[in-house]
Amino acid sequence: MTDLDSGRARTAWIRSRMPLLADARRTFSETRPFEGRRVGMSLHIEPKTAVLLETLAAGGAEIVATGNHGSTQDDIVAYLRAEGMTVHGRRDDTFDDHLANVAAVADSHPDILLDNGADLAARVIQSGAAGSVIGGTEETTSGGLRLRGELAGQVPFPVIVINDSMLKAIGENRHGVGQSVVESIMRITNLMIPGRRFVVAGYGWCGRGIAQYLRAFGGKVAVAEVDELKAFEAALDGYRVGALDDLAEWGEVFITATGQPGVIGESVFGRLASGSILVNAGHFPWEIDTEALRRDSESSEIDQAIEVVRRPDGRELVLIAGGRMVNLAGPSPRGNSLEAMDLGFLLQSLSLERVATAPESLGAGAHGVPDDIERTIARAFLAALGADR
Repeated sequence: MTDLDSGRARTAWIRSRMPLLADARRTFSETRPFEGRRVGMSLHIEPKTAVLLETLAAGGAEIVATGNHGSTQDDIVAYLRAEGMTVHGRRDDTFDDHLANVAAVADSHPDILLDNGADLAARVIQSGAAGSVIGGTEETTSGGLRLRGELAGQVPFPVIVINDSMLKAIGENRHGVGQSVVESIMRITNLMIPGRRFVVAGYGWCGRGIAQYLRAFGGKVAVAEVDELKAFEAALDGYRVGALDDLAEWGEVFITATGQPGVIGESVFGRLASGSILVNAGHFPWEIDTEALRRDSESSEIDQAIEVVRRPDGRELVLIAGGRMVNLAGPSPRGNSLEAMDLGFLLQSLSLERVATAPESLGAGAHGVPDDIERTIARAFLAALGADR
């Protein structure tokens, strides 16, 4: 089977299980909210994303897109190109290649941004191309933090932060990420969850979900959280709570889900037992300080996603997927569940529609998802779920 055949078949299967986007696609094909608009995208390229892009294209959008470093699926790129979309990138791209791909999307002068990690927003601002942008969306916690931190006051157009949505927090982050991260760890390592000791760094919505699903499988779970209120919540949810340095000798598997750089660094590495496993669930591959981990050490790659790092003192630490986002890295990545992404990408679609049709209703900078959009989608999801059965 060629890449194109594989991409077409996989996307067709996913499309058949995303009823919320199917409804949006039918509506957009009639209303054409993106007619004459170019949508520039920087988002993981996998089958569910392909269905989102088909939905926008049905509404008249011209698509210029790239993926994120290390998660692009080549067969889906082949399919999207065959559908007339301009797509940059491949799975084996280096990080420099990824930056060049983002630059190529920005240089196409998009009207609307569909962003992940605020990479595209940062690029259009730095390149001076922001004047042509009427607005956009941002998918992640990490991107929302950048927009409100590093890029605060520099974004001259509205950006709806999808991650601010309570629907996304519960449906995609807690349950989608929680399930897919645990599934990915099980698939990549082939290790047993029950009875194993896990440390989850971060108790935001993603961290809550990861901890919940680990415990549901029988794992012993501790939480490291610097925010006192979230740590309080984790304690009342029944988890052991402590500082990462203090939990380092107790844990066997360490999972980061904070959106912040350098969460697990040298002070933690020095305390870990030989055989400890390091996993990142955050968007950027920076939460585990991989440079410090490998410094003065010997590394051996066991397969596509398992790296054994022999430290100078002889201890062996295991890094999963090079510190990249575990549920979209490694062999046969699946990402979040279909239902979670049907919900999350309907949030994207309707938020992008709002940007395209009423940008004047939104001021410059980061915004939450408008309340009427959230409530419309909540009703649609409940109906699709058959929650009254």
